[in-house]
Amino acid sequence: LFEAMKMGMATLQYSVEIAMPEEREQSKIADFFSTVFAIGLAITLFMVAPMWITTKLMNIEKEALWFNLASGAFRITFFVVYLLAISLLKDVKRLFKYHGAEHRVVYNFESGKDVNVENAQSFPTQHPRCGTSFLFIVLLSAILVFALVDTIVIYFLGTISLPIRLLFHLPMIPFVSGVGYELIKLSVKSDSIFFVLLKKPGLWLQNITTKKPEDDMVVVSITALKEAFGDKYEEMVGKEYTAEAIG
Repeated sequence: LFEAMKMGMATLQYSVEIAMPEEREQSKIADFFSTVFAIGLAITLFMVAPMWITTKLMNIEKEALWFNLASGAFRITFFVVYLLAISLLKDVKRLFKYHGAEHRVVYNFESGKDVNVENAQSFPTQHPRCGTSFLFIVLLSAILVFALVDTIVIYFLGTISLPIRLLFHLPMIPFVSGVGYELIKLSVKSDSIFFVLLKKPGLWLQNITTKKPEDDMVVVSITALKEAFGDKYEEMVGKEYTAEAIG
């Protein structure tokens, strides 16, 4: 998971440098502070705010499961509203088309058919291993993990508050992400009703984060796929796969 995140961030940084070289002249200090701000905003919006609202609106602070169900519901609501809000931006609309192109090309590749624009465009834009689905499963996993953590904290300390919750919840984020990562991998290998239902919300959310791509966007995704495989592409193409990575 950490290796995938590291690679994703490095790739994103490289893409920005290629697309907007004039904007990469800013100092590393500016990059650092912009990253810190983004992380701080995410923690405030998706960690602090849901718990603060739950604390203020409901008298269930010491009821671990109910508190985390409520704050989890607020967190998921914020996430969906956030996706809907950014989907209105012109650049993000185009980004979501590229996202759809990526999914179609991955589907095309994994099907074993020739990878080309015509074949890729015949596949859906929603993909069960999408990062959107991963994030939603992480949000669901957080409810149970944080409820367990709160139960243990209340048992030993006899009380709990918003600062204490943050103190114990924040270090658990990597663990929660790991749980979500493993669940999404298992979900594509199992036909059980549990995993079928688990995948549904993420696929619905992809109606927001993926859009029908233009042909030239599919060409870009095909080129990226070939570059990712390098010399191994010809060896790998033409076979059926169910990859474990999040695409």
